[in-house]
Amino acid sequence: MAYGCIYEVPGDEHMYAKVKAEIGEDRPHGLIAQLVSKLETGGLRHITVWESKEQWERFQAERVGPAVGKVLRGMGISDPPARPAVTKMDLVDVITNA
Repeated sequence: MAYGCIYEVPGDEHMYAKVKAEIGEDRPHGLIAQLVSKLETGGLRHITVWESKEQWERFQAERVGPAVGKVLRGMGISDPPARPAVTKMDLVDVITNA
């Protein structure tokens, strides 16, 4: 069964757009669906579904982490952010139009 999780990060849609641009347009291998929404208290909530947890972890390590680091350094922030708490979803079904 697919791996799904939810996590929240600081930042806004402008920072997200910069990170997304650094990651590039190539669709990550194993990604089934991703939703990103604004939180009323500030920050963004990511809801993501992958074919496997290993594919999600690889994408985080190889593409997201370096992209976030580059964007933050460009903003004058040199300390890497703490990894967000991740809540695994106990998926029953995943339906997409893909």
